[in-house]
Amino acid sequence: MLATVGVSDLESLFDEIPGHLRAEVLKRVPHALPEMEMARLIAGRAERDGRYVNFIGAGAYEHHIPAAVWELTTRGEFYSAYTPYQAEASQGTLQLLYEFQSMMASLTGLAVSNASLYDGASGLAEAVLAAIRAHKKSHRVLLPATVHPVYRSVVRAIARNQGVELVELPHNEDGAVDAVDLAGNSDVAAVVVPQPNFFGVLEDVDALTDAAHGIGALVIALVNPVSLALLKSPGEWGDDGADFAVGEGQPLGVPLSSGGPYFGFMCCKERYVRQMPGRIVGRTTDVDGKPGYTLTLQAREQHIRRSKATSNICTNQGLLVTAATIHMALLGAAGLRRVATHCHQNTNELQLQLSAIPGVARAFARPFFHECVLRFERPIAGVMRAMEAQGIVAGLDLTHYYPDLGHSMLVCATEVRTKEEIAEYARHLERIMSRRPLDPPCAVKTAS
Repeated sequence: MLATVGVSDLESLFDEIPGHLRAEVLKRVPHALPEMEMARLIAGRAERDGRYVNFIGAGAYEHHIPAAVWELTTRGEFYSAYTPYQAEASQGTLQLLYEFQSMMASLTGLAVSNASLYDGASGLAEAVLAAIRAHKKSHRVLLPATVHPVYRSVVRAIARNQGVELVELPHNEDGAVDAVDLAGNSDVAAVVVPQPNFFGVLEDVDALTDAAHGIGALVIALVNPVSLALLKSPGEWGDDGADFAVGEGQPLGVPLSSGGPYFGFMCCKERYVRQMPGRIVGRTTDVDGKPGYTLTLQAREQHIRRSKATSNICTNQGLLVTAATIHMALLGAAGLRRVATHCHQNTNELQLQLSAIPGVARAFARPFFHECVLRFERPIAGVMRAMEAQGIVAGLDLTHYYPDLGHSMLVCATEVRTKEEIAEYARHLERIMSRRPLDPPCAVKTAS
């Protein structure tokens, strides 16, 4: 900034201020830090009673959000604007939604995106219903056990009164679904393929996609948008690509906030665009040849057709989509790739240190993105309580959801976790597993 305004140092910037009025404390301003490190430093200095360091993922992820994201999102033009029914008066909002759609279509490798859904779980239910409408011949859907348990519960709740038969596919000893398990099924409308799955494991999406298409079923990709910066896009899966892609948009600039609000996204191949629930923004030109934006492919009757509508609870989460669009625009493709890479590296380092502790081991050998399952020789609840006493939220206890896995826990480390925090986690866990005395409860130190 000094170079841009044409001065050599901080003192020169304020040279018009008389010396006796200068605040000498400015000399103690530290050297420049990246925004994420500065935010961590300020948060550490503001703490009085310590803080919890979070290693939970399971569909809600702690990522760094640049300060500019919500400074822009909460401007009056976005923050207080209502739904864009009057296109001529909502060009800014519609342009932003159009750009969001373009970004999501690029990430997923599919032709069409809608303008968002209520959340990822209900978005998956909407994708199931859209696939059934597109297939026309069957109401059976294969839903793997490796899909988020809450998502499966929401899909059942929404679909059970609409004649949809949900068939659960078991996972193998590697925490993934075998493509051969699809071959014995017939009369199937769609197969849900999570990538990464709830265990953090990477499924064999090419084999699953080809197997699903081989039995005449459509493929619904359930994806983490951040992972798509590194992984193959759903549009490139198998020989013909996934037919729909859906997921939770919270990792894209939406902070953790006691369970919400979040937003879902959905993309599809162009041939299924008329089955797409929710809103779609189109770009056109006006009579003067200038670009203009409008809601498209929606009849007014869409909002009052009840059971015949292609939308059920697909509320457009406009404000959160605004934040996500700004977030992706600020990061760019390279920035999003760096975030995804750091997430994977941190989780890999975490599992290496934890699985080296006697009594702790990786549950699955397959590659993962930024979550993995660890199996313990002791009940998870006691381990988590002991870790919480040290200021660390260790992960998610899987005992309730997957009792067949034994004493297992899902852990996650995004780009915001530091090497010091990971080492602190491992040090406390090693003492807990060895039943040696722990340190007095204290906050994990924040790097200065």
